[in-house]
Amino acid sequence: MDNEVKTWLTDVHQAIIEIKSFLPERKVFAEFQKDLKTKRAIEWNIAMIGEAMNRILTRHPEIAVTNARKIVDTRNRIMHGYDTVSDEIIWAIVINDLPKLEVEIKQMLNE
Repeated sequence: MDNEVKTWLTDVHQAIIEIKSFLPERKVFAEFQKDLKTKRAIEWNIAMIGEAMNRILTRHPEIAVTNARKIVDTRNRIMHGYDTVSDEIIWAIVINDLPKLEVEIKQMLNE
């Protein structure tokens, strides 16, 4: 794996760490919905993850990241179709998808 790909993987990992830091220990969807700053910060980090993943896939389309294409598509939706992104979608990504992605990214960085 080349240094640029490692840098992008590190960027993904850092964005996941930041997203986790924005949320309290007890994650409550209703509280998330009311907190505009946290929502925007999380959306931005998800967009960054998507951009990094797009760069990785351009260089290595065979990379083994679950839902890699969906990650890029989510970035595009946040950036270009922002009015179609719901709080429920972002919350589901944070709760269901980011923990899995974090495990995969850590494994790749440790190889």
